[in-house]
Amino acid sequence: MERLASGFGLVEGPVVDPDGSLVFSDVPGGGVHRLRPDGTVEEVIPHRHGIGGIARHAEGGYVISGRNVSWKRPDGETVVLLDRQHEGMSFNDLTTDPDGRVYVGSLLFNPLDGSSGPRDKGDLYLIDVDGSTRVVHGDVSLTNGLGVSPDGTALFHSDTDAHAVWRYDRAADGSLSNRRPLYQDAGADPDGLAVAADGSVWIAMASSGEVVGVAADGSVVERIPVEVPMVTSVCFGGAGLTDLFVVTGDRGAPKDVGAAIYRTPAPTPGLPVADARVRP
Repeated sequence: MERLASGFGLVEGPVVDPDGSLVFSDVPGGGVHRLRPDGTVEEVIPHRHGIGGIARHAEGGYVISGRNVSWKRPDGETVVLLDRQHEGMSFNDLTTDPDGRVYVGSLLFNPLDGSSGPRDKGDLYLIDVDGSTRVVHGDVSLTNGLGVSPDGTALFHSDTDAHAVWRYDRAADGSLSNRRPLYQDAGADPDGLAVAADGSVWIAMASSGEVVGVAADGSVVERIPVEVPMVTSVCFGGAGLTDLFVVTGDRGAPKDVGAAIYRTPAPTPGLPVADARVRP
């Protein structure tokens, strides 16, 4: 596994641009950044903290989460697509479906503040292409990675506090039903995820220093070790989506590494993720 860049606070939301650049956020450090194929890092969106999810938009720019879900347009304008309902609410990981809708989960607490005990549960939202929004499922403990199956009939959703990746049946209009575990392990803390072309799901584990590959039937097909324990997200990239990009936090990492970005050959090619097409 090759380390491409390091020294960040907490890397999240990785997505690959058509030119092969990796776009990502630094949650505590702020902003969205681009790691170019030549190894240089540049700022794409400045300042904004708490971005847990990023998607490309079909008209340019990016859909980003945080205190709200916004479309940061190429002209610099910020268009709010889904706003929080109160001061303590935010949004974390997100993904798109084949039609360009956006799924995103809400948080009603700060998962990085170190507090313990019962926490309020959030919801899973769908932002449709016409800008309308609705809750498609509730009872989410700590929302994280999201992805859609190759045939579009299932949505996968990491719920870190439940130690589970849920599988939902997904209808053509984006509605969800029949939630059940795809993968659940009391000792695991699933975070970001990416879906492969063969339907397997590749899950970043936020406390055990690994990426776990899970087949469509829920069986573990591979474990990929990472040199730091806090693995936060993954995405496929490279020619034919045959590379796996792995991003991390700095918790437990050597001081000279911190949060980092890695690349390794993908065990199986990835599934392309559609651009968002949502508009207010």
